[in-house]
Amino acid sequence: MNWNPRVERVQPFRVMHLLEQAQAREAAGHDVIHLEIGEPDFATPRPIIEAGRQALAEGHTRYTPAGGIPALREAIAGHYAERFGATVDPARILVTPGASGALLLASQLLVGRGDRVLMADPTYPCNRHFMALADAEVDCVAVGDDSGWQLDAGLVERHWQPATRLAMLASPSNPTGHVLDAEALRAVADVVARRDGALLVDEIYQGLSYDVEPVSAAAVAPEAFVVNSFSKYFGMTGWRLGWLVAPEAAVEPLSRLAQNVFLAAPTPSQHAALAAFTPACTAELEERRRELHRRRDALLAGLGRLGLAPAVPPQGAFYLWLDVSQYTRDSQAFCQRLLETENVAITPGVDFAVRGGEHHVRIAFTNDVARLEEAVERLGRFLAREGR
Repeated sequence: MNWNPRVERVQPFRVMHLLEQAQAREAAGHDVIHLEIGEPDFATPRPIIEAGRQALAEGHTRYTPAGGIPALREAIAGHYAERFGATVDPARILVTPGASGALLLASQLLVGRGDRVLMADPTYPCNRHFMALADAEVDCVAVGDDSGWQLDAGLVERHWQPATRLAMLASPSNPTGHVLDAEALRAVADVVARRDGALLVDEIYQGLSYDVEPVSAAAVAPEAFVVNSFSKYFGMTGWRLGWLVAPEAAVEPLSRLAQNVFLAAPTPSQHAALAAFTPACTAELEERRRELHRRRDALLAGLGRLGLAPAVPPQGAFYLWLDVSQYTRDSQAFCQRLLETENVAITPGVDFAVRGGEHHVRIAFTNDVARLEEAVERLGRFLAREGR
């Protein structure tokens, strides 16, 4: 049987193979430090769990409207107003099964065969793959220290082609953790608007910011499509809940797509998420953000002693993107050897970068400071051997 050729454009997430090996080593009695997966060691906040239990007890298990329950859409709109000073009509918010559901809707609406999409290289691989499944072509634009590891207005202007229909940004980004400020977001939005294109902004790590105030595209580019999630800042990874903010004209076709693709997001999760915006939950989430900040600084200090700290520290998310070219040109093999010899699991850069990924790795600071310091000690031993 012949499969849809578009499926062949979706590459495997190589870190999942490493995760399986790391878990097997753990099962065999090895002390593995997990720094590979984008999921901190925090449980879902207690107010959200209790709200989920209450939702189940009250029988909130039936389908909801395709765009989500009105109360949650209103709560998200209130979050934009309070946190970012953005006025967002709740009718423009569609609640989805994870941010992946939002990306699926946006990609299917915005691009098709022959269309081209601009995005940074490196980026989260699923961003590329969703566009490929829509039969679009992705133009990955190399970014680095000189552009703050982001796709800026100059790069968008330079790489826009006649067939380009969409520019996609990510702030804070995965894998680099770098952000775009309001001025930079507005400049990209202006370039895209002049080209009569669409702007899609991945804000899945929104709220996890360090040293800078968080900015949302919803506040500075009202016509942008904005993807967000309850997984990262709100700690609801397994609840599978996200949302998409869309221009008013796009809401009706997006709703039709949602009705046909997934009907609605999980009902108990939607009711549980209402508690995410309560003062008690916000206080807990902000303490977690401060803890991640401490972890970032501890990891940067340790990596600095090894000569591996990035020149531009990340301002958000919970990742460090490291250049290991002095040790390897095969990041997959590098990560494999590190796991096998020191029981430290990190992610090969080839998962994220079309160019340059073979000499980069991503480290997630998703363990406590003591474990991160232990990981740095093990990494130092490993690098001493690799440098021979």
